[in-house]
Formats: sequence, structure tokens, C-alpha cells
Amino acid sequence: MRRRSFITLLGGAAVWPLTARAQQSERMRRIAVLMLYPENDPQGQLCATAFRQGLQKLGWVVGRNARIDIRWGAVDAESSRSYAAEIVGLAPDVIVASGSAAMGALQQTTLKVPTVFVAIVDPVGAGFVGNLARPGGNATGFALFEYSLGGKWPELLKEIAPSVKRAAVLRDPSLGLGTGQYAIIQAVGHVLGMELAPIDVRDPGGIEHAIAAFAQVPNGGLIVSASPSAATHRDLIITLAARHQLPAVYPFPYFARSGGLVAYGPDLVDPYRRASGYVDRILKGENPGDIPVQAPVKYETLINLTTAKVLGLEIPPTLLARADEVIE
Repeated sequence: MRRRSFITLLGGAAVWPLTARAQQSERMRRIAVLMLYPENDPQGQLCATAFRQGLQKLGWVVGRNARIDIRWGAVDAESSRSYAAEIVGLAPDVIVASGSAAMGALQQTTLKVPTVFVAIVDPVGAGFVGNLARPGGNATGFALFEYSLGGKWPELLKEIAPSVKRAAVLRDPSLGLGTGQYAIIQAVGHVLGMELAPIDVRDPGGIEHAIAAFAQVPNGGLIVSASPSAATHRDLIITLAARHQLPAVYPFPYFARSGGLVAYGPDLVDPYRRASGYVDRILKGENPGDIPVQAPVKYETLINLTTAKVLGLEIPPTLLARADEVIE
């Protein structure tokens, strides 16, 4: 063997173990995610994918320096408590909590593990953080919206269906956000001369019975407020609205993409992508209590023209002009 080749071989032999040792010594960080959507929900998969892609762009590769443990379907207090205990037992470096039920269960389980929340209405009022600019404690994250957003839904319903005089408001009264949204909707509905009737959205049978009873009187419509239960039962709610010829307004864009008439609210996928940045900062040593809570960056109006035609509604040109997406 020539001397140059021998030296090259030695150099390669010297470099390879150093590289291998560097790769082997890279610390594996554990990230736990408590997701409100069930695993088979397309919207939940979009959110989880956005989160994973965000982490990857920041250098966190699953199987190399990061492990992600997801628990799906933390939709109520009972399931959230069970999952919270389970994932805290995994000793994660950071937890991502989706929804108020998950966040509440986590705070009852631990106040030590750094936590990034997503899809929380009024995190200060819920007691999850001290204030938005400097949360304090072990948590920070992304607020879903302010309660004042709920006032837009009766206005939108009246604009898209002027004949509506009565509106059933689908809400989850077991959650603070259900009560807070209903109060705003009720105040605005009163100004519009709209009679409101609350409907609980905790179980499919109750939803179906209540909407069928409400639809027996003419000139009615639906306002679906934001809640994990509404997200879980959205296909049923959209189907019932069509069956009973009820114009309906929904809180998030994916409701309109699933066949709902009109939706107004924040993009729910983007906060999961942005949450990856907060996880990255925490894993690199920042204190979550020093990272400000962020609000949505954009609210979207979506109109489903196919559904409008089925209901016999003519969408006002002014509303079509300001829509962010028109589904045909």
C-alpha cells in the first residue's frame, strides 16, 4: 500500500469514531403531546403534522435527538386526567397541551414540567398563566381567541340569512369557555332582535334530539360555539343542520371545509406549527414563564356555496367579497 493511501486510511479511521461518538452522544429529548382530537380525526392529523414539521425545520429529528409521545382524544376532564398522569409519568422534557381540558388536567398533575399550550380561550381567566406578557410558572403558549369573537357569529348569521329570528347556540356548559362565549353571543343576539336557545353538545343523542325539537319552529338558525365536543361531533352537527334546513355559523375554518355553511375564526393548524418554536426555545434552556403568550395572527371567513345552494340562500356580494375562502 502506498504511503499516501495509508495516511488517508488512517485519517478516515480516526475521523469515523469521532463522528460516530458525536452522533451517539447527542441527547435524546422527550416531547409529550396531549391532543384533544381523536387519532382518526383529519384535523388532528394536520395539527400533529404541522408540529412535527416545525420541529424538524428547527433541527429536532425524531429518532435522532427527539422522541414524541402523543396521546389522542383528551376531549373531556376524565380522559384528560388519565392521559395527563400517563404522560407526566414518561418524564418528558416538555409537554404540549391541546385544549382547556388537557391543560387543566396537566396543571392538577404537575406544575414543574415545562408546558406549551395550544387552543386555549382566555388562559389568564382560566388560571393557566399569570398574565399574557410574562406568564410566570411552567406554562406559556397560544391563545385561541378572545370571547369577543363570539359576537361576530350572530352578526354573520343575520347577514347570511336575514330571515333568522331564532338561533340555537351549541355550547358545552361544563367548560368556562362555553359560558363565556354564550354571554357574548346572547348580548349581541339581543341587539339584533334574535331569540337564543342554548343546546348542550356533550353527547350525540342529546344534540340530535335538541336540534330536531328546535327546528320545528320556522325562521331558526344555528350558532356553534367553540368546544372540544363541537369539534368531535362536527360531522353530526353539520348533517343535522342540512337535514333540518338550518343556516349555521361555525367557529373554525375546517367546519366549512367539512360542509358547514359559513365559518369565522382563527386558523387552528398554524398555532401547532408555531408551538414547535416555543418547544425549541424551552429545550434550549429558556424558561416558559418568561415567554409571552401569543394570540392568533389571522382570522378567516369561509363560505360553502354548495351548502348555501342546498339551503336556498343567496350569499350577499359584500360577504363574498371579504371571504378568505369560497368553497364551491
